Amino acid sequence: MAIFSVYVVNKAGGLIYQLDSYAPRAEAEKTFSYPLDLLLKLHDERVLVAFGQRDGIRVGHAVLAINGMDVNGKYTADGKEILEYLSNPANYPVSIRFGRPRLTSNEKLMLASMFHSLFAIGSQLSPEQGSSGIEMLETDTFKLHCFQTLTGIKFVVLADPRQAGIDSLLRKIYEIYSDFALKNPFYSLEMPIRCELFDQNLKLALEVAEKAGTFGPGS
Repeated sequence: MAIFSVYVVNKAGGLIYQLDSYAPRAEAEKTFSYPLDLLLKLHDERVLVAFGQRDGIRVGHAVLAINGMDVNGKYTADGKEILEYLSNPANYPVSIRFGRPRLTSNEKLMLASMFHSLFAIGSQLSPEQGSSGIEMLETDTFKLHCFQTLTGIKFVVLADPRQAGIDSLLRKIYEIYSDFALKNPFYSLEMPIRCELFDQNLKLALEVAEKAGTFGPGS
């Protein structure tokens, strides 16, 4: 079982906290000699495979790391353009890790805002007044769970469809938010959460939930 990520969205739809707990990516790493027998292209500030599927590497996969060092968009860890770096025979042999493109910070902000809108649409579509909005969305690979507080803060958890105890986890995250964000004298409401104690306790709660599947009284 696994919990993939946690999002906290304020009442205006702004993303104020996000944590990736576990990322089930199918990644492939291979050492290449010159010339590179894959066609790469630049798309949305990422270097993607355009042609040449092989050894677990798929069209649409992005370059994630070169020689064991994570890349930063279209740049290597030391700031060189990836396509230019891979066009130089002197840089071979080279080890490249490919995988599904990772969401950028801007994409996470946009998706949080979109979910906020969908949540509101879900409430308005209800045939009964006072609908809670979207509480769960299910796909074949994950479930999205949402808990909205009375003040409009949304806690969103993406987890394995078989993961149990998510309702308890959402309320535990709300408790952690109340104890370590709201009671922090340096925290401003509706603003991004930057608190080490919040991070530590949230990660601990995720570990407990993954192992036990639930929270007991007093946990």
